Amino acid sequence: MTRSIRAKALRGVVATLVIAALIPTGSAAMSSAAPLPGPGAVLKAASQQGAVPQAPLPSNVTVVPGGPAGAQADKPYMGWSSYSMQVYAGNGGSWINEKQIKAQSDAMHAKLQPYGYNRINIDAAWNDGIDAYGRPTPSAKNFPSGFQTLIKYIHQQGQKIGIYAIPGIGQQVIDANLPVYGAPECKTGDLPVRPLQQADYWGIGYKIDFSKPCGQKYIDSIADLFASWGIDFLKFDSVTPGSGVSNLTLDARDDVKAWSTALAKHKIWLELSWALDINYADYWKQYANGWRIDWDVECYCEGVALTAWPNISRLFPKLADWWRHAGPGGWNDLDSLDVGNGQMDGMTKDERRTAATLWAVSAAPMYTGNDLTRLDQYGLDLLTNREVIAVNQAGRPAHPVATTSNRQVWYALNADNSYTVALFNLGQTDANMTATFADLGLTGSAKVRDLWAKKDLGTFNGSFTANDVPIHGTRLFKVTPQKNSTIKVNDDDLRVSYDGAWQRNGNYEVPATTEPLNVTISDSAGTSAAGAANAGTRTLEVNNDNSQIVYTGSWSRSSGRGLGDYQDDVQYSETNGDSFSYSFVGNGVDYVTETHNSQGEVDIYIDGQLKQTVNTYQADGRGAQQVVYSISDLPNGAHTIRGVKKSGQFMLVDKLNIRQESLLNPDKATFNKAAPADVSIEISRDPGELAGLANGGTDLVKGTDYTVTGRTVTIKKEYLAKQAVGALALDFRFRGDYLNDVHATTANGASASFTFTGTSVDWSTALAPDQGEADVYLDGKVVRRVNLHNDARVTNRQVFTATNLRNAQHTLKIVKVSGEALRHDTFTYTIK
Repeated sequence: MTRSIRAKALRGVVATLVIAALIPTGSAAMSSAAPLPGPGAVLKAASQQGAVPQAPLPSNVTVVPGGPAGAQADKPYMGWSSYSMQVYAGNGGSWINEKQIKAQSDAMHAKLQPYGYNRINIDAAWNDGIDAYGRPTPSAKNFPSGFQTLIKYIHQQGQKIGIYAIPGIGQQVIDANLPVYGAPECKTGDLPVRPLQQADYWGIGYKIDFSKPCGQKYIDSIADLFASWGIDFLKFDSVTPGSGVSNLTLDARDDVKAWSTALAKHKIWLELSWALDINYADYWKQYANGWRIDWDVECYCEGVALTAWPNISRLFPKLADWWRHAGPGGWNDLDSLDVGNGQMDGMTKDERRTAATLWAVSAAPMYTGNDLTRLDQYGLDLLTNREVIAVNQAGRPAHPVATTSNRQVWYALNADNSYTVALFNLGQTDANMTATFADLGLTGSAKVRDLWAKKDLGTFNGSFTANDVPIHGTRLFKVTPQKNSTIKVNDDDLRVSYDGAWQRNGNYEVPATTEPLNVTISDSAGTSAAGAANAGTRTLEVNNDNSQIVYTGSWSRSSGRGLGDYQDDVQYSETNGDSFSYSFVGNGVDYVTETHNSQGEVDIYIDGQLKQTVNTYQADGRGAQQVVYSISDLPNGAHTIRGVKKSGQFMLVDKLNIRQESLLNPDKATFNKAAPADVSIEISRDPGELAGLANGGTDLVKGTDYTVTGRTVTIKKEYLAKQAVGALALDFRFRGDYLNDVHATTANGASASFTFTGTSVDWSTALAPDQGEADVYLDGKVVRRVNLHNDARVTNRQVFTATNLRNAQHTLKIVKVSGEALRHDTFTYTIK
């Protein structure tokens, strides 16, 4: 979703007023300010022409891994942020005055602090000028008793305080050519990159040249000042790539690294904002303690509501991409959890609880943006449920079993062998929803506890069902496996640790897939035969009403339009930020839609990465079945395409074209009952990877209905003769790596480790021509060297097992010895 023009204006205008002068001005009361380090405003964005590549930081700069906050970031933080109320109140620049902040601190101390909430974060507009060294000074108008007095008050309450900054340096600070505190040889006039380059989304400041030591010294001087005040937290906004800019025309990575370096010696938490680019997730993880993954949660409904359901529901597909990147040291930030007052939040009770559940299971920083002096009882209950808070503080981000429907099961495996399981009904009707244990990696029975109801539901075997989950509602459970259950742990689980250079997938994976053999059955003159050899690829047309396309937001279907649509129908939305997503196996995809003057731009994401903003506007006439986006060079594997409405009156979806590697040769055949004959097909994967054949969901019987000899699959004429005349689709199901992914390394000595408590363990992974040997360590001792080489690539083979272990904590470690690559897929262990 794109931030509204009004929201952009609010931040930009206030930022200009707040920091326009070198001497504190007292700052007019405004909403949504954007003060920056070394303030000084610019009214127009700097030109990007002639931009130079980013300069490296000095080689001696080091940063504590996982961001500057150290051990305090081992768990997501809990607290309060002012920004939602600054927007709601409409006078955001003056709303954050000392009286208001003290009132929020008092309310937190009385209502929320016993449950772990302890941070008061003051957003934009806390400052109104600079000192003689170009460093920001607090607003004398908002804090007449002195900012230091307010900080002391908050600290005496047992709370921590945070403030706000953005990248760059202002024009007036540059022009003033002030000395840098502690580095008199440095002048602020020498700090920017020349020619000047825009540093932030709003065009307020200019990029600092960090190739020169004075750039870092300037940021150090500000961080040292903040630390001397007692600041514990810094929200760093307008970070790019991200913040509405998904290319490198704006690049704040040097700023992030410089601030992280400066804050590390003070253990000040660094939180990045907003809508960070997932392409640079490893960078954000290296230098920050948290990162906003999407746009503002606020609806910018001044005096009406803090947020709205679409601003919550759009987070689900984002988290499906981002969840792997969160963990101790750095967390996915979902923005303020505004669920504390039904008369202000802008959501129903069910939606408020769904939001609270999503924040909890995602291990997102749990900070509310409500007026803490006005929490209602339901909101207080949501924010203070100790069992739900424990889920959040466990730091185990949940992920979806699948995103192919609006009824989604999300889960996380905890360190104590239990699972956190959340059911989310994102659909338009109430629904019974089932969590199947096998989808979680669990075989056996388990006790189930409802965490919101604080009630044990009993012991279940194989699955459990929650009845009547309301529209936009949720259920949250703790699932505890019972004696002799087995737990399968995927390669991307946070409990698996990697040492050395590893990557997830990277074309080392083989996904599970199904491909139909299309057989035309007749009963007349002719013969039975396989079709002509194919070209090795096939195209699958997916209509807009396919149940596997997930629509987020307010979508409707229009059929019978007679305008040339594929299958004469389309899905459409009128709301910016609404989206569709579709997960597929293949190497290419087309987004096919109508073009018309009522339509506008659509952001297209592949696997969470923004690939292109396409324009579906057509000034004259109407274009039917137009391919507005196409990509054909994806690694053959599992992918997700997502389209997000950006502008225009309407966004339409007509169909998707999916290009897949054909595993059947040929993929068509004919069978004539008058001249029956077996039909033989060649498969391109190893025959051991063929899981079976099915007709309309009913499995064929191997050895009776079909046979497999080498790579040749023969459909028996006796089976085909029983089928009705017409078109028959026989689905060939092929196995894949567990959950369609693996971790892989090419470095000898690289290792994967897993610690568990149980009585047996096994390691399953791929065998392949590019693999060699690996050493298996159990509790620090080499117990076996395994050979992972195979003439063909095969999936999920058990290559090591250890049984009759003492029921205690053990560690299994795999170390690459030889071969081009080593893949890791799953560990499975048994609990007593």
